Amino acid sequence: MNYHIKDKGFAPLGSSRIAWANKEMPVLSLIRERFQKEKPLAGVRLSACLHVTAETANLVYTLKTGGADVVLCASNPLSTQDDVGASLVKDFQIPVFAIKGEDNKTYYEHIEAAIAHKPQIMIDDGADLVSIVHSNYPTVAKEAIGSMEETTTGLVRLRAMEKKGVLKFPVIAVNDAYSKYLFDNRYGTGQSTMDGIIRATNMLIAGKTVVIAGYGWCGKGLALRASGLGAKVVVVEVNPIRALEATMDGYWVMPMLEAAKVGDLFCTVTGDIHVIRKEHYEVMKEGAVVCNSGHFNVEVDIESLREMAKEVCKARPFVDQYLLNDGRSVYLLGEGRLINLASAEGHPPCVMDMSFSLQALATEYLVKNRGHLENRVCNVPKEIDEWVASLKLKSMGISVDKLTREQEEYLVSWEAGTV
Repeated sequence: MNYHIKDKGFAPLGSSRIAWANKEMPVLSLIRERFQKEKPLAGVRLSACLHVTAETANLVYTLKTGGADVVLCASNPLSTQDDVGASLVKDFQIPVFAIKGEDNKTYYEHIEAAIAHKPQIMIDDGADLVSIVHSNYPTVAKEAIGSMEETTTGLVRLRAMEKKGVLKFPVIAVNDAYSKYLFDNRYGTGQSTMDGIIRATNMLIAGKTVVIAGYGWCGKGLALRASGLGAKVVVVEVNPIRALEATMDGYWVMPMLEAAKVGDLFCTVTGDIHVIRKEHYEVMKEGAVVCNSGHFNVEVDIESLREMAKEVCKARPFVDQYLLNDGRSVYLLGEGRLINLASAEGHPPCVMDMSFSLQALATEYLVKNRGHLENRVCNVPKEIDEWVASLKLKSMGISVDKLTREQEEYLVSWEAGTV
């Protein structure tokens, strides 16, 4: 088996971590049991470009159990858990191409290795895999059944491809499923981002002014967790509706140039480029801490910060001190990459249970509907979305009410009015 990981000897720790995550992923476990019996993915070559975590391990094992021939590579140079990669290779016989801290050259070599598998189905996190296939491998693109994407950033790229008419196969927007973004993006990103910041810095959040760029579902979750820890939260937005919502939720709202003057801790979750840049660094307080929890590190203009610095040194693991020419220091966490995975473990398995259940079922959906879907970004079918949510509730011991026949009839009628 061809693979490239840090050290196969890390496998025992990875195996324990995978098992620990699995006990918090009951919905995915149910899917795995069915896949074991039915083998709906039999003979399908699948390449996944994802964060190599314990939760991801349970997903790719489920796909293999369903009959797929699976290869996994990293979707971010700092998001790999090396012990998990080792266990997948040694214990599950799944080829993995991922090493935590790999340089850009190695990162793209690993994606090339996943493409060499000639995948019929791709699972992407940021759309690097799909975009490279489209750019450089027309035969692979032509023969592909489809792909899934689970990030806002990746969907921005894919919808741009669709708009330009260059998308060669259907893509399921797993990120846009209700049981994904309402929970994974909000509660997963919110908690794991604060966890990553605290692990990297050992910073007391209470009393700090935390500036959050972006008030989508990730930003909402992060603001909720930061305020819950006692922070004064500032939201920076370009969308007037989201800005109004943040205001009504009780947060300060202002442009980044104003926020840069008062913030102690800055975190970007926008999916856009250079949200924090030179003019913002120029007015930041001494000791300001900057990080990113969007998929790509381009949200923070690292090059400008480097140009402004007379010295860069390692203050702590995952904390770089940029000593500026005027004597101030700005601290960048996790090289500007996903802080929740760079210095922590990413989303808790309980929330990834829903996201990865959607991924597994969307894979099955693509196989069953091969040749019948348009080459565009498609929604997860409603019945899959609601099934995952229903099973999650059941696993938590929670029941929902049911409509009476009278209520069902009322909701589809037009005759009844004021009595």
